[in-house]
Amino acid sequence: MSTKTAHPPHVDTSAATAVLQVAERLYAMEPEWVVFFREVLGVDGIVRRTFSDAEALMRFECTPHYARIREMLDGLRARQNDRQSQREAQRVVTVRMPKSLHETLKTEAGQMRVSINTLCISKLMKLLDGQEARDLEAAAGESPAGKV
Repeated sequence: MSTKTAHPPHVDTSAATAVLQVAERLYAMEPEWVVFFREVLGVDGIVRRTFSDAEALMRFECTPHYARIREMLDGLRARQNDRQSQREAQRVVTVRMPKSLHETLKTEAGQMRVSINTLCISKLMKLLDGQEARDLEAAAGESPAGKV
């Protein structure tokens, strides 16, 4: 019997495989890299929930499972950088909001598997689209309810 293993000693390979499967399913959805990081490697991500003590986490980080997760993260970051280089220049706006609103947006973004930034831009665009529609209706002198 050989004493060599493909994993460092005391790594729960079934847990490592389960974590990798979760990461692969999320990766297949092509999320933004920040979302992938938060859900998989973040403080409350699947890796830290599964390998909750420092020693178990350190052992997991020496596995091929972890290496594959890092490859997926790097791939998502590269894709996002490629997309951004093809886009219009971006500007930054700082918005102050109550903590409760931030937590609500954070939760909603997490459920949708997008960043808070993407969610806020989407909500702003819907608001602007709605305002544009109202402006066009006002210019035409009729409302949608009045159309036959």
